[in-house]
Amino acid sequence: MTSNPLNPSNGDEEPKDPLAEMLKNLMGGQGMGNIDPAELAKAAGLPDDPNLLAQMFSQVQAMMSAPSEGPVNWQLAHENARRVAASGSDPSVTSHQSREVDEALRLAELWLDQVTGLPATGLIGRAWSRAEWVEETLGTWKRLTEPVANSIANALSAAMTEQMPEEMKSMMGGASSMIQNMGGAIFGMQLGQAIGALSGEVVSSTDIGVPLADLEMALLPANVAKFGEGLSLPENDIRLFLAVREAAHARLFVQVPWLRGHLLSAIEDYARGIHIDTSKIEELAREIDPSNPEGIQEALSQGVFMPQRTPAQEQALEKLETALALVEGWVDELTWGATEKLLPSAAALRETVRRRRATGGPAEHAFSSLVGLELRPRRLREAATLWASLKVERGVEGRDAVWKHPDLLPTAEDLDDPQGFSERRKLAEASDSEVDDALQKLLSGGFDEPAETDATGTGSDDSDSGDAEGLNTESPETESAATESPETESAAESGGSGQEPPAADDDDRGDGGTQDGGSPRA
Repeated sequence: MTSNPLNPSNGDEEPKDPLAEMLKNLMGGQGMGNIDPAELAKAAGLPDDPNLLAQMFSQVQAMMSAPSEGPVNWQLAHENARRVAASGSDPSVTSHQSREVDEALRLAELWLDQVTGLPATGLIGRAWSRAEWVEETLGTWKRLTEPVANSIANALSAAMTEQMPEEMKSMMGGASSMIQNMGGAIFGMQLGQAIGALSGEVVSSTDIGVPLADLEMALLPANVAKFGEGLSLPENDIRLFLAVREAAHARLFVQVPWLRGHLLSAIEDYARGIHIDTSKIEELAREIDPSNPEGIQEALSQGVFMPQRTPAQEQALEKLETALALVEGWVDELTWGATEKLLPSAAALRETVRRRRATGGPAEHAFSSLVGLELRPRRLREAATLWASLKVERGVEGRDAVWKHPDLLPTAEDLDDPQGFSERRKLAEASDSEVDDALQKLLSGGFDEPAETDATGTGSDDSDSGDAEGLNTESPETESAATESPETESAAESGGSGQEPPAADDDDRGDGGTQDGGSPRA
């Protein structure tokens, strides 16, 4: 019997589906050939423990064979993020650490009361482990990354299907759902890897400038200690400085209700406009080496699927970066104002945080490459200068009043020239006032009135009815002048003839009509 290479028999008469065999082997079966499980685990950011790997592959196989709710396997992303967060040292938060964090955040609220008119939040300070940070923030990460994640997952699945030989496509049968889920599983694992890595760098719930956990105020004690390594500064000073930053973020997002949605929507709009370079995915699918599973990992981590930004994307990115800079600049200015006289190390800590936020850590770079989304406030210093100048010019209340409405927020141009912000705002407000006045005049019918160009320099406020019916068109001012000046009496008689106006002009009688001081009768 001739053996079909596309339909191996494995020594018996029952042929086996090569695709099913490949997936079975890949997901934990025997006979994986030249694919090294340790290398596959390394490429995916997984632990190298054989038992954990077997359990992981079993879960992935079950997930890929089950229907998925969307292109991205978010359950797999969640599990991988938790696993990466716990892979290093992630001890549970002790009661002593919780008390220290709570006391630091309470004191931070008191300090902030002296430098801002926005009231305190009343939130309870939390101390989180890295795994707890993942749990509390994953929902927001999903919202921010879903537009890009779905695009990449769909593109990966389409490329893998298109590059498959026609003979294999015909034999897929019921295995088609696994191919459809494979792209989502691959990207889900990568996204979980990136989020898990971020959990080892962030020091608070708002460390990246975005409120990942709504109505929460929290620090990560393990990462706070890591942040202070090499600074040679008192641990208490570091905790207090970071607590003031966290409390300032929380106060801004709680007391300015529209801001969180505004910022997240800006990020979503930018992410939604990112398009995936499918040609590069197809090229990767053609050239992938089964013995080199790092290929997909490396391509994803380097962002090779992200094409060059369009002009529209550049505009969206500028808007996003400006919004992030305004938030971070305000927090930076308040934190400095609250700590400069109370913490001897405030200046050094301020500069450290500024540089850290401007450059980003390794995990943040990996995340931005994966989804094409950068959350760094590149113009933090300019924004801080703008808020400081507004405080000098308008005071604390005037500075914070800018947050009352999104239309009042400074623009990128204002960051270029912070000193000229108020002057430009006055011109804009004057222009808006002129538009409002013109609109009000239009709605009240004022544009139908004739121009005031008569010889006496007086206009007519009631000319509409007079023009329409051929009646007396003289204004109350003219009639009043007739009673006061003998020289104009005859003109008044010839124009009014002593006749009472019709009932339609009753409103004129209280303004100097013929019955209230109008033209005298002959």
